[in-house]
Order: sequence, then C-alpha cells, then structure tokens
Amino acid sequence: MDLPPPPAPLSERARTALEELILSGELAPGARLNEVALAARLGLSRGPLREALRGLEREGLVAAGPAGQGMSVRRLEPEELAELYDMRAMLQGFILGRIAERAAAGTLPPGTMEGLRAEVAAMGAEAAAGDAAGYYARNLAFHEALLEAAGHRRAAALYSSLLKESHLARQRSLARPAAMLESNAEHAAMLEAAAAGDAPRARALGEAHVAGGGKRRWLETLGG
Repeated sequence: MDLPPPPAPLSERARTALEELILSGELAPGARLNEVALAARLGLSRGPLREALRGLEREGLVAAGPAGQGMSVRRLEPEELAELYDMRAMLQGFILGRIAERAAAGTLPPGTMEGLRAEVAAMGAEAAAGDAAGYYARNLAFHEALLEAAGHRRAAALYSSLLKESHLARQRSLARPAAMLESNAEHAAMLEAAAAGDAPRARALGEAHVAGGGKRRWLETLGG
C-alpha cells in the first residue's frame, strides 16, 4: 500500500498562497505586505511567512523597501516590462523551434499536437464569447503545454519565471475581444508551423507572438 506524500513545508504552503494572491491581482503591485495580517490570514506563524517572502523576492514578485518598511508587491516600470517581453520572445522562439524539431524527428509524445490544437480551439471559443478570464486561464494552460512539449527543463524554468513577473501586464493586454482573437490566430499559426516540422518558421512565429503581438498589445494598454 502506497503511503500518502508528506505535507508540504509551511514555508512552501505560504509561498504558494502568496503567489496566488499576487498573480490574481488581489495583492496589487506596490501593495505593502503586512506580516502580522498575512500570517493571521494564512493561519501561519511569521517564521514560515518570512521564508516564503524571501523566496518570492528571489523570483522578482516582491521587493524589500528601505530599512524598517518591510516588503511590498513589486511594481515593474515600463522599461522593465519591455525587457521581460524581449527575453520571453527569444525563449518562445526557442521553444517553438524545439517542438518543430521534435515533430520532424517523430519524438513528440503521442497526442501532443492534438492536445495543443484542442487548447487553441477552446481559446477560440472563449475569445468569441468575450470571456477574458476564461481565455487567459486557457492561455496559461496552452503555454504550459508548449513548455512540456518542448521537453527542455531549463528553458521551461526560465520562461515560467519571466511569465510570472509579467503576469498582470499580460492579463490586461488580453482583456479585449480583438486582442484575444489576434493572439489566438498567432497561436494557431505557430502551432501549425511546428506540427509541419518547419523549425525556422516556428521559431520566427514564436518570437513574433511575444515581441510583436504580445508586446504591442501591452503597449496599447499604456496608450503608447
């Protein structure tokens, strides 16, 4: 009889809960993080909470203020977000190129492309219905599936880290129906290039999806 896995350490549980509050926008960029209130809310002591905050600081989600002022949710300047989009574009191109190479070599796990196409179809339905929250959730799942299909752990770790930092900007940029439809058309195009085993085209479309489409849609939310 298999034993159940041991419970996650308290600091890891606190980190997961805080990350969810930040990524959902409930703890907004710039918000001060009151340790006493957060510890009470999460039902934890301040020791595991502080350890969790240090981990989130390393991930770039929270930042320490001047001495005695504690931590706050990190607020990214436009220049920082622009750099995140540039880095994500390079990784997105690498990921799509790698999927295309695996497709050409016949080394993708069975059902991979069918699963990815199903995600694109589901996102199309969400976009047509104007369901921004549903589309964004599907979008995250699709990009996670791309990372899994690429089969490159270091690229996946780097991409996931960049994605977390740029989360709220991406969410705002995909709030309009036209932006959702445009984004999903890009998904379909880069996926079909990868399925055809065309690595150069898949790589170029992957980069353009972030550097051209994604970055431009974010800039439109700034009026620039």
